[in-house]
Amino acid sequence: MKVKDIKTRFGARLRQLRKEKELSQEQLMMATGIHRTYISEVERGIRNISLLNIEKIAKALEVDIRDLFDFRSS
Repeated sequence: MKVKDIKTRFGARLRQLRKEKELSQEQLMMATGIHRTYISEVERGIRNISLLNIEKIAKALEVDIRDLFDFRSS
């Protein structure tokens, strides 16, 4: 069994939390100032997200940063 890389796991977790909050990528873009294409690439595990953007997303989702790294539920 192949272990998913950190970008893929992080992206899946971001997508999960965003959907739980019933936010579209467009709405998350408006809340963070991060372009929708960038958010999409992060969610697909293509983009290597920066710490600054992780902080912006956590604030917009109203979750602790560590929740974005809780891969047990994704």
